[in-house]
Formats: sequence, structure tokens, C-alpha cells
Amino acid sequence: MSIDKLKEILDNSTNIVFFGGAGVSTESGIPDFRSADGIYNKKTNLLYSPEEILSHNFFFKHTEEFYKFYKEKMIYCDAKPNYAHIALAKLEDIGKLKAIITQNIDGLHQMAGSKNVLELHGSVNRNHCIRCNKFYDIEYVINSRDIPACSCGGVIKPYVVLYGEQLDDNIISKTIDSISKADTLIVGGTSLTVYPASSFLKYFKGKNLVLINKTPTPWDKEANMVIDANISDVFKKVI
Repeated sequence: MSIDKLKEILDNSTNIVFFGGAGVSTESGIPDFRSADGIYNKKTNLLYSPEEILSHNFFFKHTEEFYKFYKEKMIYCDAKPNYAHIALAKLEDIGKLKAIITQNIDGLHQMAGSKNVLELHGSVNRNHCIRCNKFYDIEYVINSRDIPACSCGGVIKPYVVLYGEQLDDNIISKTIDSISKADTLIVGGTSLTVYPASSFLKYFKGKNLVLINKTPTPWDKEANMVIDANISDVFKKVI
């Protein structure tokens, strides 16, 4: 019943926006952070917690230790788009989906063919020298020993938002604009507990708020439809 209703919503929508979290990429083999089996809850022999390691201060104080963790836990070059990524790209291609807003940093939406992707937390595929701002791709970072260094001698930093850093103002502005203009907002693969990302939903003024997640969220009571399922399984049936 939910799938048929979702199909009807998509058919009757002309300005769809998708807001996604880690659950969109888990079926591509990329672990999430906060679930029971996520990165934050796995026992390690690390002297620091993952949250500490993935912070602005830690990057600058313990750069080598940061990169050891980052290369092992945050980069998944063999990951491929799953059916959720592919279906969203199809929706964009036919003109219904106007924007994807993602909390993920893996670049799988672009790999699937999506073009208007707003990356709230940046991307592992973009890296820059903190001295001269020269760009480096992910392969350069992976193949660098210890700390990736620029040709100018500066340290290369991933273009991802670490703890203690602010989201990009331009991305925030585009996110709010996209959500406020949408007639349908589909939220998938996120528990909506991470601030400030979760706060963007308050700007939605459209007709249909659809939540697709395997666990309850604080916004369930506000939604027109809540689907408790893997997001790729849902899109496989509707697209």
C-alpha cells in the first residue's frame, strides 16, 4: 500500500527534493556512524574516539594519526552506487527531482549520474592544500605515505566538514532554497538527529513529506508517509 501511494506521490510531483543520510550508502558497503554496528560504536584500540579524531583540532595537532584513521575508515574507493542512487538519478533525468541534499561524503550520487547534489559535509573526492589551496584528487591522498603533502610543501586537507567546523554558507543557502520550493520532500537513510542538518526540514512548506528509514525519527509524526525499510528496496519498487 505504501509503495503504491509513494508511486502516486511521485507521479503527481513536479519539484521533488531528496534529503539523505548514511543509510543511503550502507547498502553500497559503506558503514554508517551511529547505528549499533556503526563506526562510533565499534570497539577499537585507538587512544582517541572517532569523534575526536575526525575533529578540526585533531587534524591540525595529530595530522598523521588523523590520516591513518581517515584512510582506513572514511574512504571506500570500491563502493558503487546502489539502486537508491540510481533511481534518484533517473528522477532527476526526467525532470522531477530538482536537488539531492546529502550528509554523505562518498560521491556516490554523482557516480550514479546525479548533477544537482548539495554535499552538506563535503566530499572525500576533493582535497586542497591549506597553504596554497591547490586541488588534489582522492587517488593522490590514498597513494601518499603518512601525511599527504602539496608541491608547495603545505599539508593537504580533505574537503570534508570536521567536528568543530562550520557548514559552507553557500551550501546552506542552496539547501534551504531547494527545500522551501519543493512540493515533495523525501527524507531517507537518516535518523534526523544530527544538528544542524536535521533543522533544515523546518523550511519545507510543500504537500508531501515522506520519510524512509529503518528506525524511527523525531519527524515521523510530521510526515505524510513513513516507510520502515531499506531505502534501495523502496526505490527498486517505485522507479
